[in-house]
Amino acid sequence: MTEKAAIAHPRLVRGAAVAIGALTTIVLVFTALRVMIDGPDILAGTVPGDDFAERYVAHPWLAYLHIAPGVVYLVGAPLQLSRRFRTRHYDAHRRLGRVLLTCALVAGLFALLFGVPHAWGGAPEAAATVVFGCWFLACLVLAFRAIRRDDVRHHRRWMIRAFAVGIGVGTIRIWVGVFEAVEQVMSGGTTPATPDTTLFGVAFWLAFTMHVAVGEWWLRRTPALTG
Repeated sequence: MTEKAAIAHPRLVRGAAVAIGALTTIVLVFTALRVMIDGPDILAGTVPGDDFAERYVAHPWLAYLHIAPGVVYLVGAPLQLSRRFRTRHYDAHRRLGRVLLTCALVAGLFALLFGVPHAWGGAPEAAATVVFGCWFLACLVLAFRAIRRDDVRHHRRWMIRAFAVGIGVGTIRIWVGVFEAVEQVMSGGTTPATPDTTLFGVAFWLAFTMHVAVGEWWLRRTPALTG
């Protein structure tokens, strides 16, 4: 590792921490909104007028067995990836790791069970869910296999890949917001009566592809941190 790269690492870590914090906040905000919107209809057994929300209310078990453990995983994973936490509290790291791995596997499985048949963005979203959902699960399984062999280096690298995909959920919301803003501008400042659901699927592909690429870039750029 060159001296220049060594100096750059603290800046990269700080930048990554800010980005992860921002994306996690986006996920938490949208999760809270989702619960507030869906909760009354789920409890009352009523059907919402919003087609987007209707999927969550009609299939609450599928939806929230994806959402709830997924949020737990995204909140806890940065702590697991912290070298300081891992070295100072190794036993806690191992115990928490078992919990978060279980949450991630459940969230990934139900992402497929809910996201494929009930994709709001149609075929593009369903296809992205299959591709990146399977990649997410594969990374988790490979990370588990590595740690069972005491291969800490590859365990950590596969977990970074998994987290890079998982946190992409926050970036999806950013892309959706960008597309909605563009639609408003193109429609003269008014919200279109029929939103373009295809763009929702496009947001999935853009966000997850970016995150897979950034994850691989991070692994190559910071070998001393990820090895």
